[in-house]
Amino acid sequence: MSVIDSRVVNIEDLKLEHSTNGSSFESRSARIGPLLGAKDLGYSYDVVPPGKRSCPFHSHRAEEEMFFIVRGTGTLRYGAETRKVRAGDFICCPVGGPETAHQLVNDSDEDLAYISVSTMMPAEICEYPDSKKIGAYGVGEKRLRHMTSASAGVDYWKDE
Repeated sequence: MSVIDSRVVNIEDLKLEHSTNGSSFESRSARIGPLLGAKDLGYSYDVVPPGKRSCPFHSHRAEEEMFFIVRGTGTLRYGAETRKVRAGDFICCPVGGPETAHQLVNDSDEDLAYISVSTMMPAEICEYPDSKKIGAYGVGEKRLRHMTSASAGVDYWKDE
């Protein structure tokens, strides 16, 4: 395979992986960035069936995220607001707190398909306003992924 061919994949050729969690979350998705050798951007393609969402309502403290609606319609939850989205819409989700929390909900009768692009930072903190959790993520030999309740904080000097 030539270098240029290793940097191109068609959306129709993606192998989508099915995931589900409870009754609200379901999607078929492909993480495209690793397939193409991306270093600083993460991008993926998600197809969400009617009545579902692919991930919890969340905000990022380090990574900016963008969505492009490829097919279908749905509702964007963003901070304290909602609005309808449709094929052709670009959505910007900058770094912030609860005011930039976001989630795409497929409240239509057809699949909602979108591409997401995000900056890939070595460390990330996400907040989940609906469930009042905080997630810490890091890269490296031993990848960090830690979730905790927002109310479970301890003092900086505890046990020192």
